This record gives sequence, structure tokens and C-alpha cells, in this order.
Amino acid sequence: MATTSHEPLELEREEYERYSRHLSLPEVGLDGQRRLKAARVLCIGAGGLGSPAALYLAAAGVGTIGLVEFDRVDVTNLQRQILYGTADVGRPKLEAARARLESLNPHLRVEPHAEAFGSRNALALISAYDVVLDGTDNFPARYMVNDACVIAGRPNAYGSIFRFEGQASVFATADGPCYRCLHPAPPPPGLVPNCAEGGVLGVLPGIIGVIQATEALKLILGIGEPLIGRFLIYDALRMRFRELKLRKDPDCPVCGTAPTIGEVRELEEYCTPARPHEEAMKTDEMTVLELKERMDRGDAPMVIDVREPHEHQICSIPGATLIPLAQLPSKLAELDPSSEVVVHCRSGGRSSKAVAFMREKGFTQARNLKGGVLAWVDQVDPSQPKY
Repeated sequence: MATTSHEPLELEREEYERYSRHLSLPEVGLDGQRRLKAARVLCIGAGGLGSPAALYLAAAGVGTIGLVEFDRVDVTNLQRQILYGTADVGRPKLEAARARLESLNPHLRVEPHAEAFGSRNALALISAYDVVLDGTDNFPARYMVNDACVIAGRPNAYGSIFRFEGQASVFATADGPCYRCLHPAPPPPGLVPNCAEGGVLGVLPGIIGVIQATEALKLILGIGEPLIGRFLIYDALRMRFRELKLRKDPDCPVCGTAPTIGEVRELEEYCTPARPHEEAMKTDEMTVLELKERMDRGDAPMVIDVREPHEHQICSIPGATLIPLAQLPSKLAELDPSSEVVVHCRSGGRSSKAVAFMREKGFTQARNLKGGVLAWVDQVDPSQPKY
């Protein structure tokens, strides 16, 4: 089990009262609280997972919290990112997060890293801390966090969320598995929808983020049984936890007996230039202003909405036919392959997949609506709500 290598720091007089409930725990006590004060924890991402994790780490008395974040607060964050309030919309997340954490605990040192997490800075960032909390929301960053933690010898308190399900574990300890032992390679780009497309229950990142913070505290203190070799799955709809055993893979390319990955690198399949057919797809787009002009002229193409019915209820394009993406294959027989079709979703991701599929099936005039219905609301009909 990992513990900090720093000398424990003395508590100030006020801190004895502040942490009195910790000092009453024999598993923590004065020595443990001093270790917490000396500890350095890096939160990669200050969003849904990073928000509750950072708040509880700060409240618990972790002395130094590093935050890697370069985004600004958006109103859509407020449903789950509890570090921020309505007044923070538009502010850099780092600025708002630092102010909130320091107001919670004035004994805390916040180290802001206003940069994107990538192969150039991953190892240096992670090496400077004792424990890492992975609050990323994409596969390239997730694999880079994992690889850097293994190489630097830093434990990774991992968490992920999607819709109503959360996952948590502790990776990259000396004798435990890493993330690549579970998933040796990422899924193809675009296969797994992000939270913006799939949605997420607002309280879910709170639960998983607090689990990550709990594991970080246990690692620092050297107590309990961390989630090493155990993969926790939480189902919010059924209020059930499941635990899977996870063994260290001797053939793992980064933590195995003969590793082939010795440095942090970008995932090539996510970072290579677009293939020729992908470049062609960009030319097969229609803008919302072009579509509106065609509608006003009376020669608009057929518009297909591949979102889900509950999304269609929020905002829609007049005259659009709702065919959810999963139902599209079974509905193609009802459509004319020779007709001009424009497909849209929320912001363009799902509809681009639909267009690619339709073109493979002979719909040569199928085009993607650039920016989706959100672009329509922004540029054509701002009276409708966005989501």
C-alpha cells in the first residue's frame, strides 16, 4: 500500500479542532492527520468527478491539491460539478475551484495547472504528487494517466461515469493491476458516446468522486483495504454495487513482466489525421443557415432527427422526422435512396455515423447537419431551449 514519503507536518492550533473527528479515530489520529497535511494529491480534471473529490480532500486536510484543468465553467456543468455556482459561469474553472477550496480550508495549498493533460506534461505532473485521482472523461487521457502512473510509480484512484453507472478502482500500485490490465486497448474512436450525448445523473459523479477521495485518503494513511485488484461497479438505478476481481496481467504492455510501453505517448488511433473518407464526410455537411434558406425557398431536403424521443421533446427542427439512431437500419426500407436527406442529432456526432451508414446503403445524397440542433437553436431559432 502506498503512503507518502514526506515527513509529517505539525498541525496549527486551529487544525486540532478542525480535524477533531479524525483525531478521534485511532486509524487516523494525530500522526495520520499530519501525514494528510504533508500529502500531495493531483486531481486530473476539475469537473464531475474532480469536484466532489477535491472538496472532500480539502475538508479532510490533505495539504496540497494539484488541479489540472483548462476549461471554463459552463451552465451545463452546474447540474453535477458542485465546485461551482451560477456566478462562476464563464470563469476559468481553476480560478473558481481554487477560491472555493481555499475558502473551505485556509490551511490548504492549491497548485493550479492551467493546461491540457497530454504526453508532454503527463510524467512531470504525476511525478510531483503522491496520489493521482483520474477525473478525465475521454479515453486518450485515461490511458495517458494510467501509463504515467505506472512509469512514475504513483497510485491511480480511478473513476468513471456514464448515464446511471459508475466505476472505481485503484490502479498502478506496486503489486496491483493497471487500467491496461482491464482494457489493453481503447475502443475505436466514436464508438462510446460521451456524457454530453448519453447524459449522466447529476448525483452519480458525487458518489464515484467521493469513492475516489476515500481511496486516496486510505492510500495516504496506509489503512483499510483499498480497491487494489478490485473493480467496483455502481448501478444508481438499482442502487447496487458489484465487485469484480482484477488480476495483474503479466503480459500487460505497461506494467507486465516485459513491458513494451516505457514512455507516455498519445493514442495514435485517436490522434492521426482524418482518413480520406472522413475528409470527404466533412464536405457532405450542410449548415443550419443553408438548411433554413432552403426551407424558406420551399426546396428543403428531408430532415431526419436521429436523437432519442426525450431529446426531441426539448428542442427540434420544424418538419424533422424522428428516427432514433438505433432504429435507423430497420427504417431505411421506408425511405427513398435517391432523395436528398439531411440528418441531425444534438451536435453532429451521432448524425455523422448515421450519414456514413446511409451512404453505405446507397443513400448517396445523405448529408450531415453541421453542429446539429444546438447550432439550429444558436443561429436560427434561439427561442428554443438548449441542453
